[in-house]
Amino acid sequence: MTVSFDASEQLLEQVNQALAAKTPLNIQGGGSKKFLGRVVEGQFLDVRAHRGIVSYDPTELVVTARAGTPLAELEAALDAAGQMLPCEPPHFAEGATVGGMVAAGLSGPRRPWSGSVRDFVLGTRVITGQGKHLRFGGEVMKNVAGYDLSRLMAGSFGCLGVLTEVSLKVLPKPRLVTGLRLEMDLERALLKLAEWGQQPVPISAASHDGKALYLRLEGGEGSVNAARERIGGEDLEGVYWSDLREQRLAFFADPRPLWRLSLPTNTAPVVLPGEQLVDWAGAQRWLKSDASAETVRAIVGEVGGHATCYSAGAVAEPFQPLPEPLLRYHRQLKAQLDPQGIFNPGRMYSEV
Repeated sequence: MTVSFDASEQLLEQVNQALAAKTPLNIQGGGSKKFLGRVVEGQFLDVRAHRGIVSYDPTELVVTARAGTPLAELEAALDAAGQMLPCEPPHFAEGATVGGMVAAGLSGPRRPWSGSVRDFVLGTRVITGQGKHLRFGGEVMKNVAGYDLSRLMAGSFGCLGVLTEVSLKVLPKPRLVTGLRLEMDLERALLKLAEWGQQPVPISAASHDGKALYLRLEGGEGSVNAARERIGGEDLEGVYWSDLREQRLAFFADPRPLWRLSLPTNTAPVVLPGEQLVDWAGAQRWLKSDASAETVRAIVGEVGGHATCYSAGAVAEPFQPLPEPLLRYHRQLKAQLDPQGIFNPGRMYSEV
């Protein structure tokens, strides 16, 4: 059963009260991503009451939903129409919301082949730091006005405004999906992935656990079956990809801090203290390690990457520290959209 309720007036009133009192706000939906980033001290602003799918026309491949809508509810509606969110966003816990999905900007194993959350945001409604409820972008794929400002909300972790509504591009589900497991070391796996990346192979996910390469093939029956025959390996059954996306694999149970390493495409194996799990065909690597943040970031930085700590409280600055020129842009953007600095202050960086 779906529930629809427009609580935008109440949210706007709470924001205006906070602006008048100069009170910081801790914006949150289901709280499934609250472990990411720094702790926010502020009055709790719960967006979950503002929920429901506002409009959905499968023929247009666009859906509009309020920020408090449970992500599972949106995915169920899309699935019933044979469609999906191509970026495959993780939930991490029950109660994950559409607003939290956009605010965190996290994508699943399909991301290198289909795009990120930001790539599918067509328009948003946002309560700004001036106490206004504004609409940016639109509800059609060819809309351009305000497009970039809407996309800024993806991955902003609520630091730029209160997201109340989002319009997203969706896509049909693939006709055939199959998984493969191939015994090979990481170095050879990365070479094969680079080779396949130059060819019309319908790969939609690629992971390596230190022992074997895992592939997901998606598309038409002819192309998937041809690729499966050509690549070989053994059939991969079960829920490997959803377990990887939701961090339910045995690798993630390791009690050591979890790091997400973002690396340039086709980066060779990187020697780091701890255990690694490769995702995104090598562009994303998960690390379980007791090494210091300085050590991890120094090694990753040498190959042009950056590192984010996914374990709450493990390090003082979970997100990769910004160079001064980029930090200046973040401060200027925050000052323009949230001049009093009340929206999730310090969630991403202590200086913003």
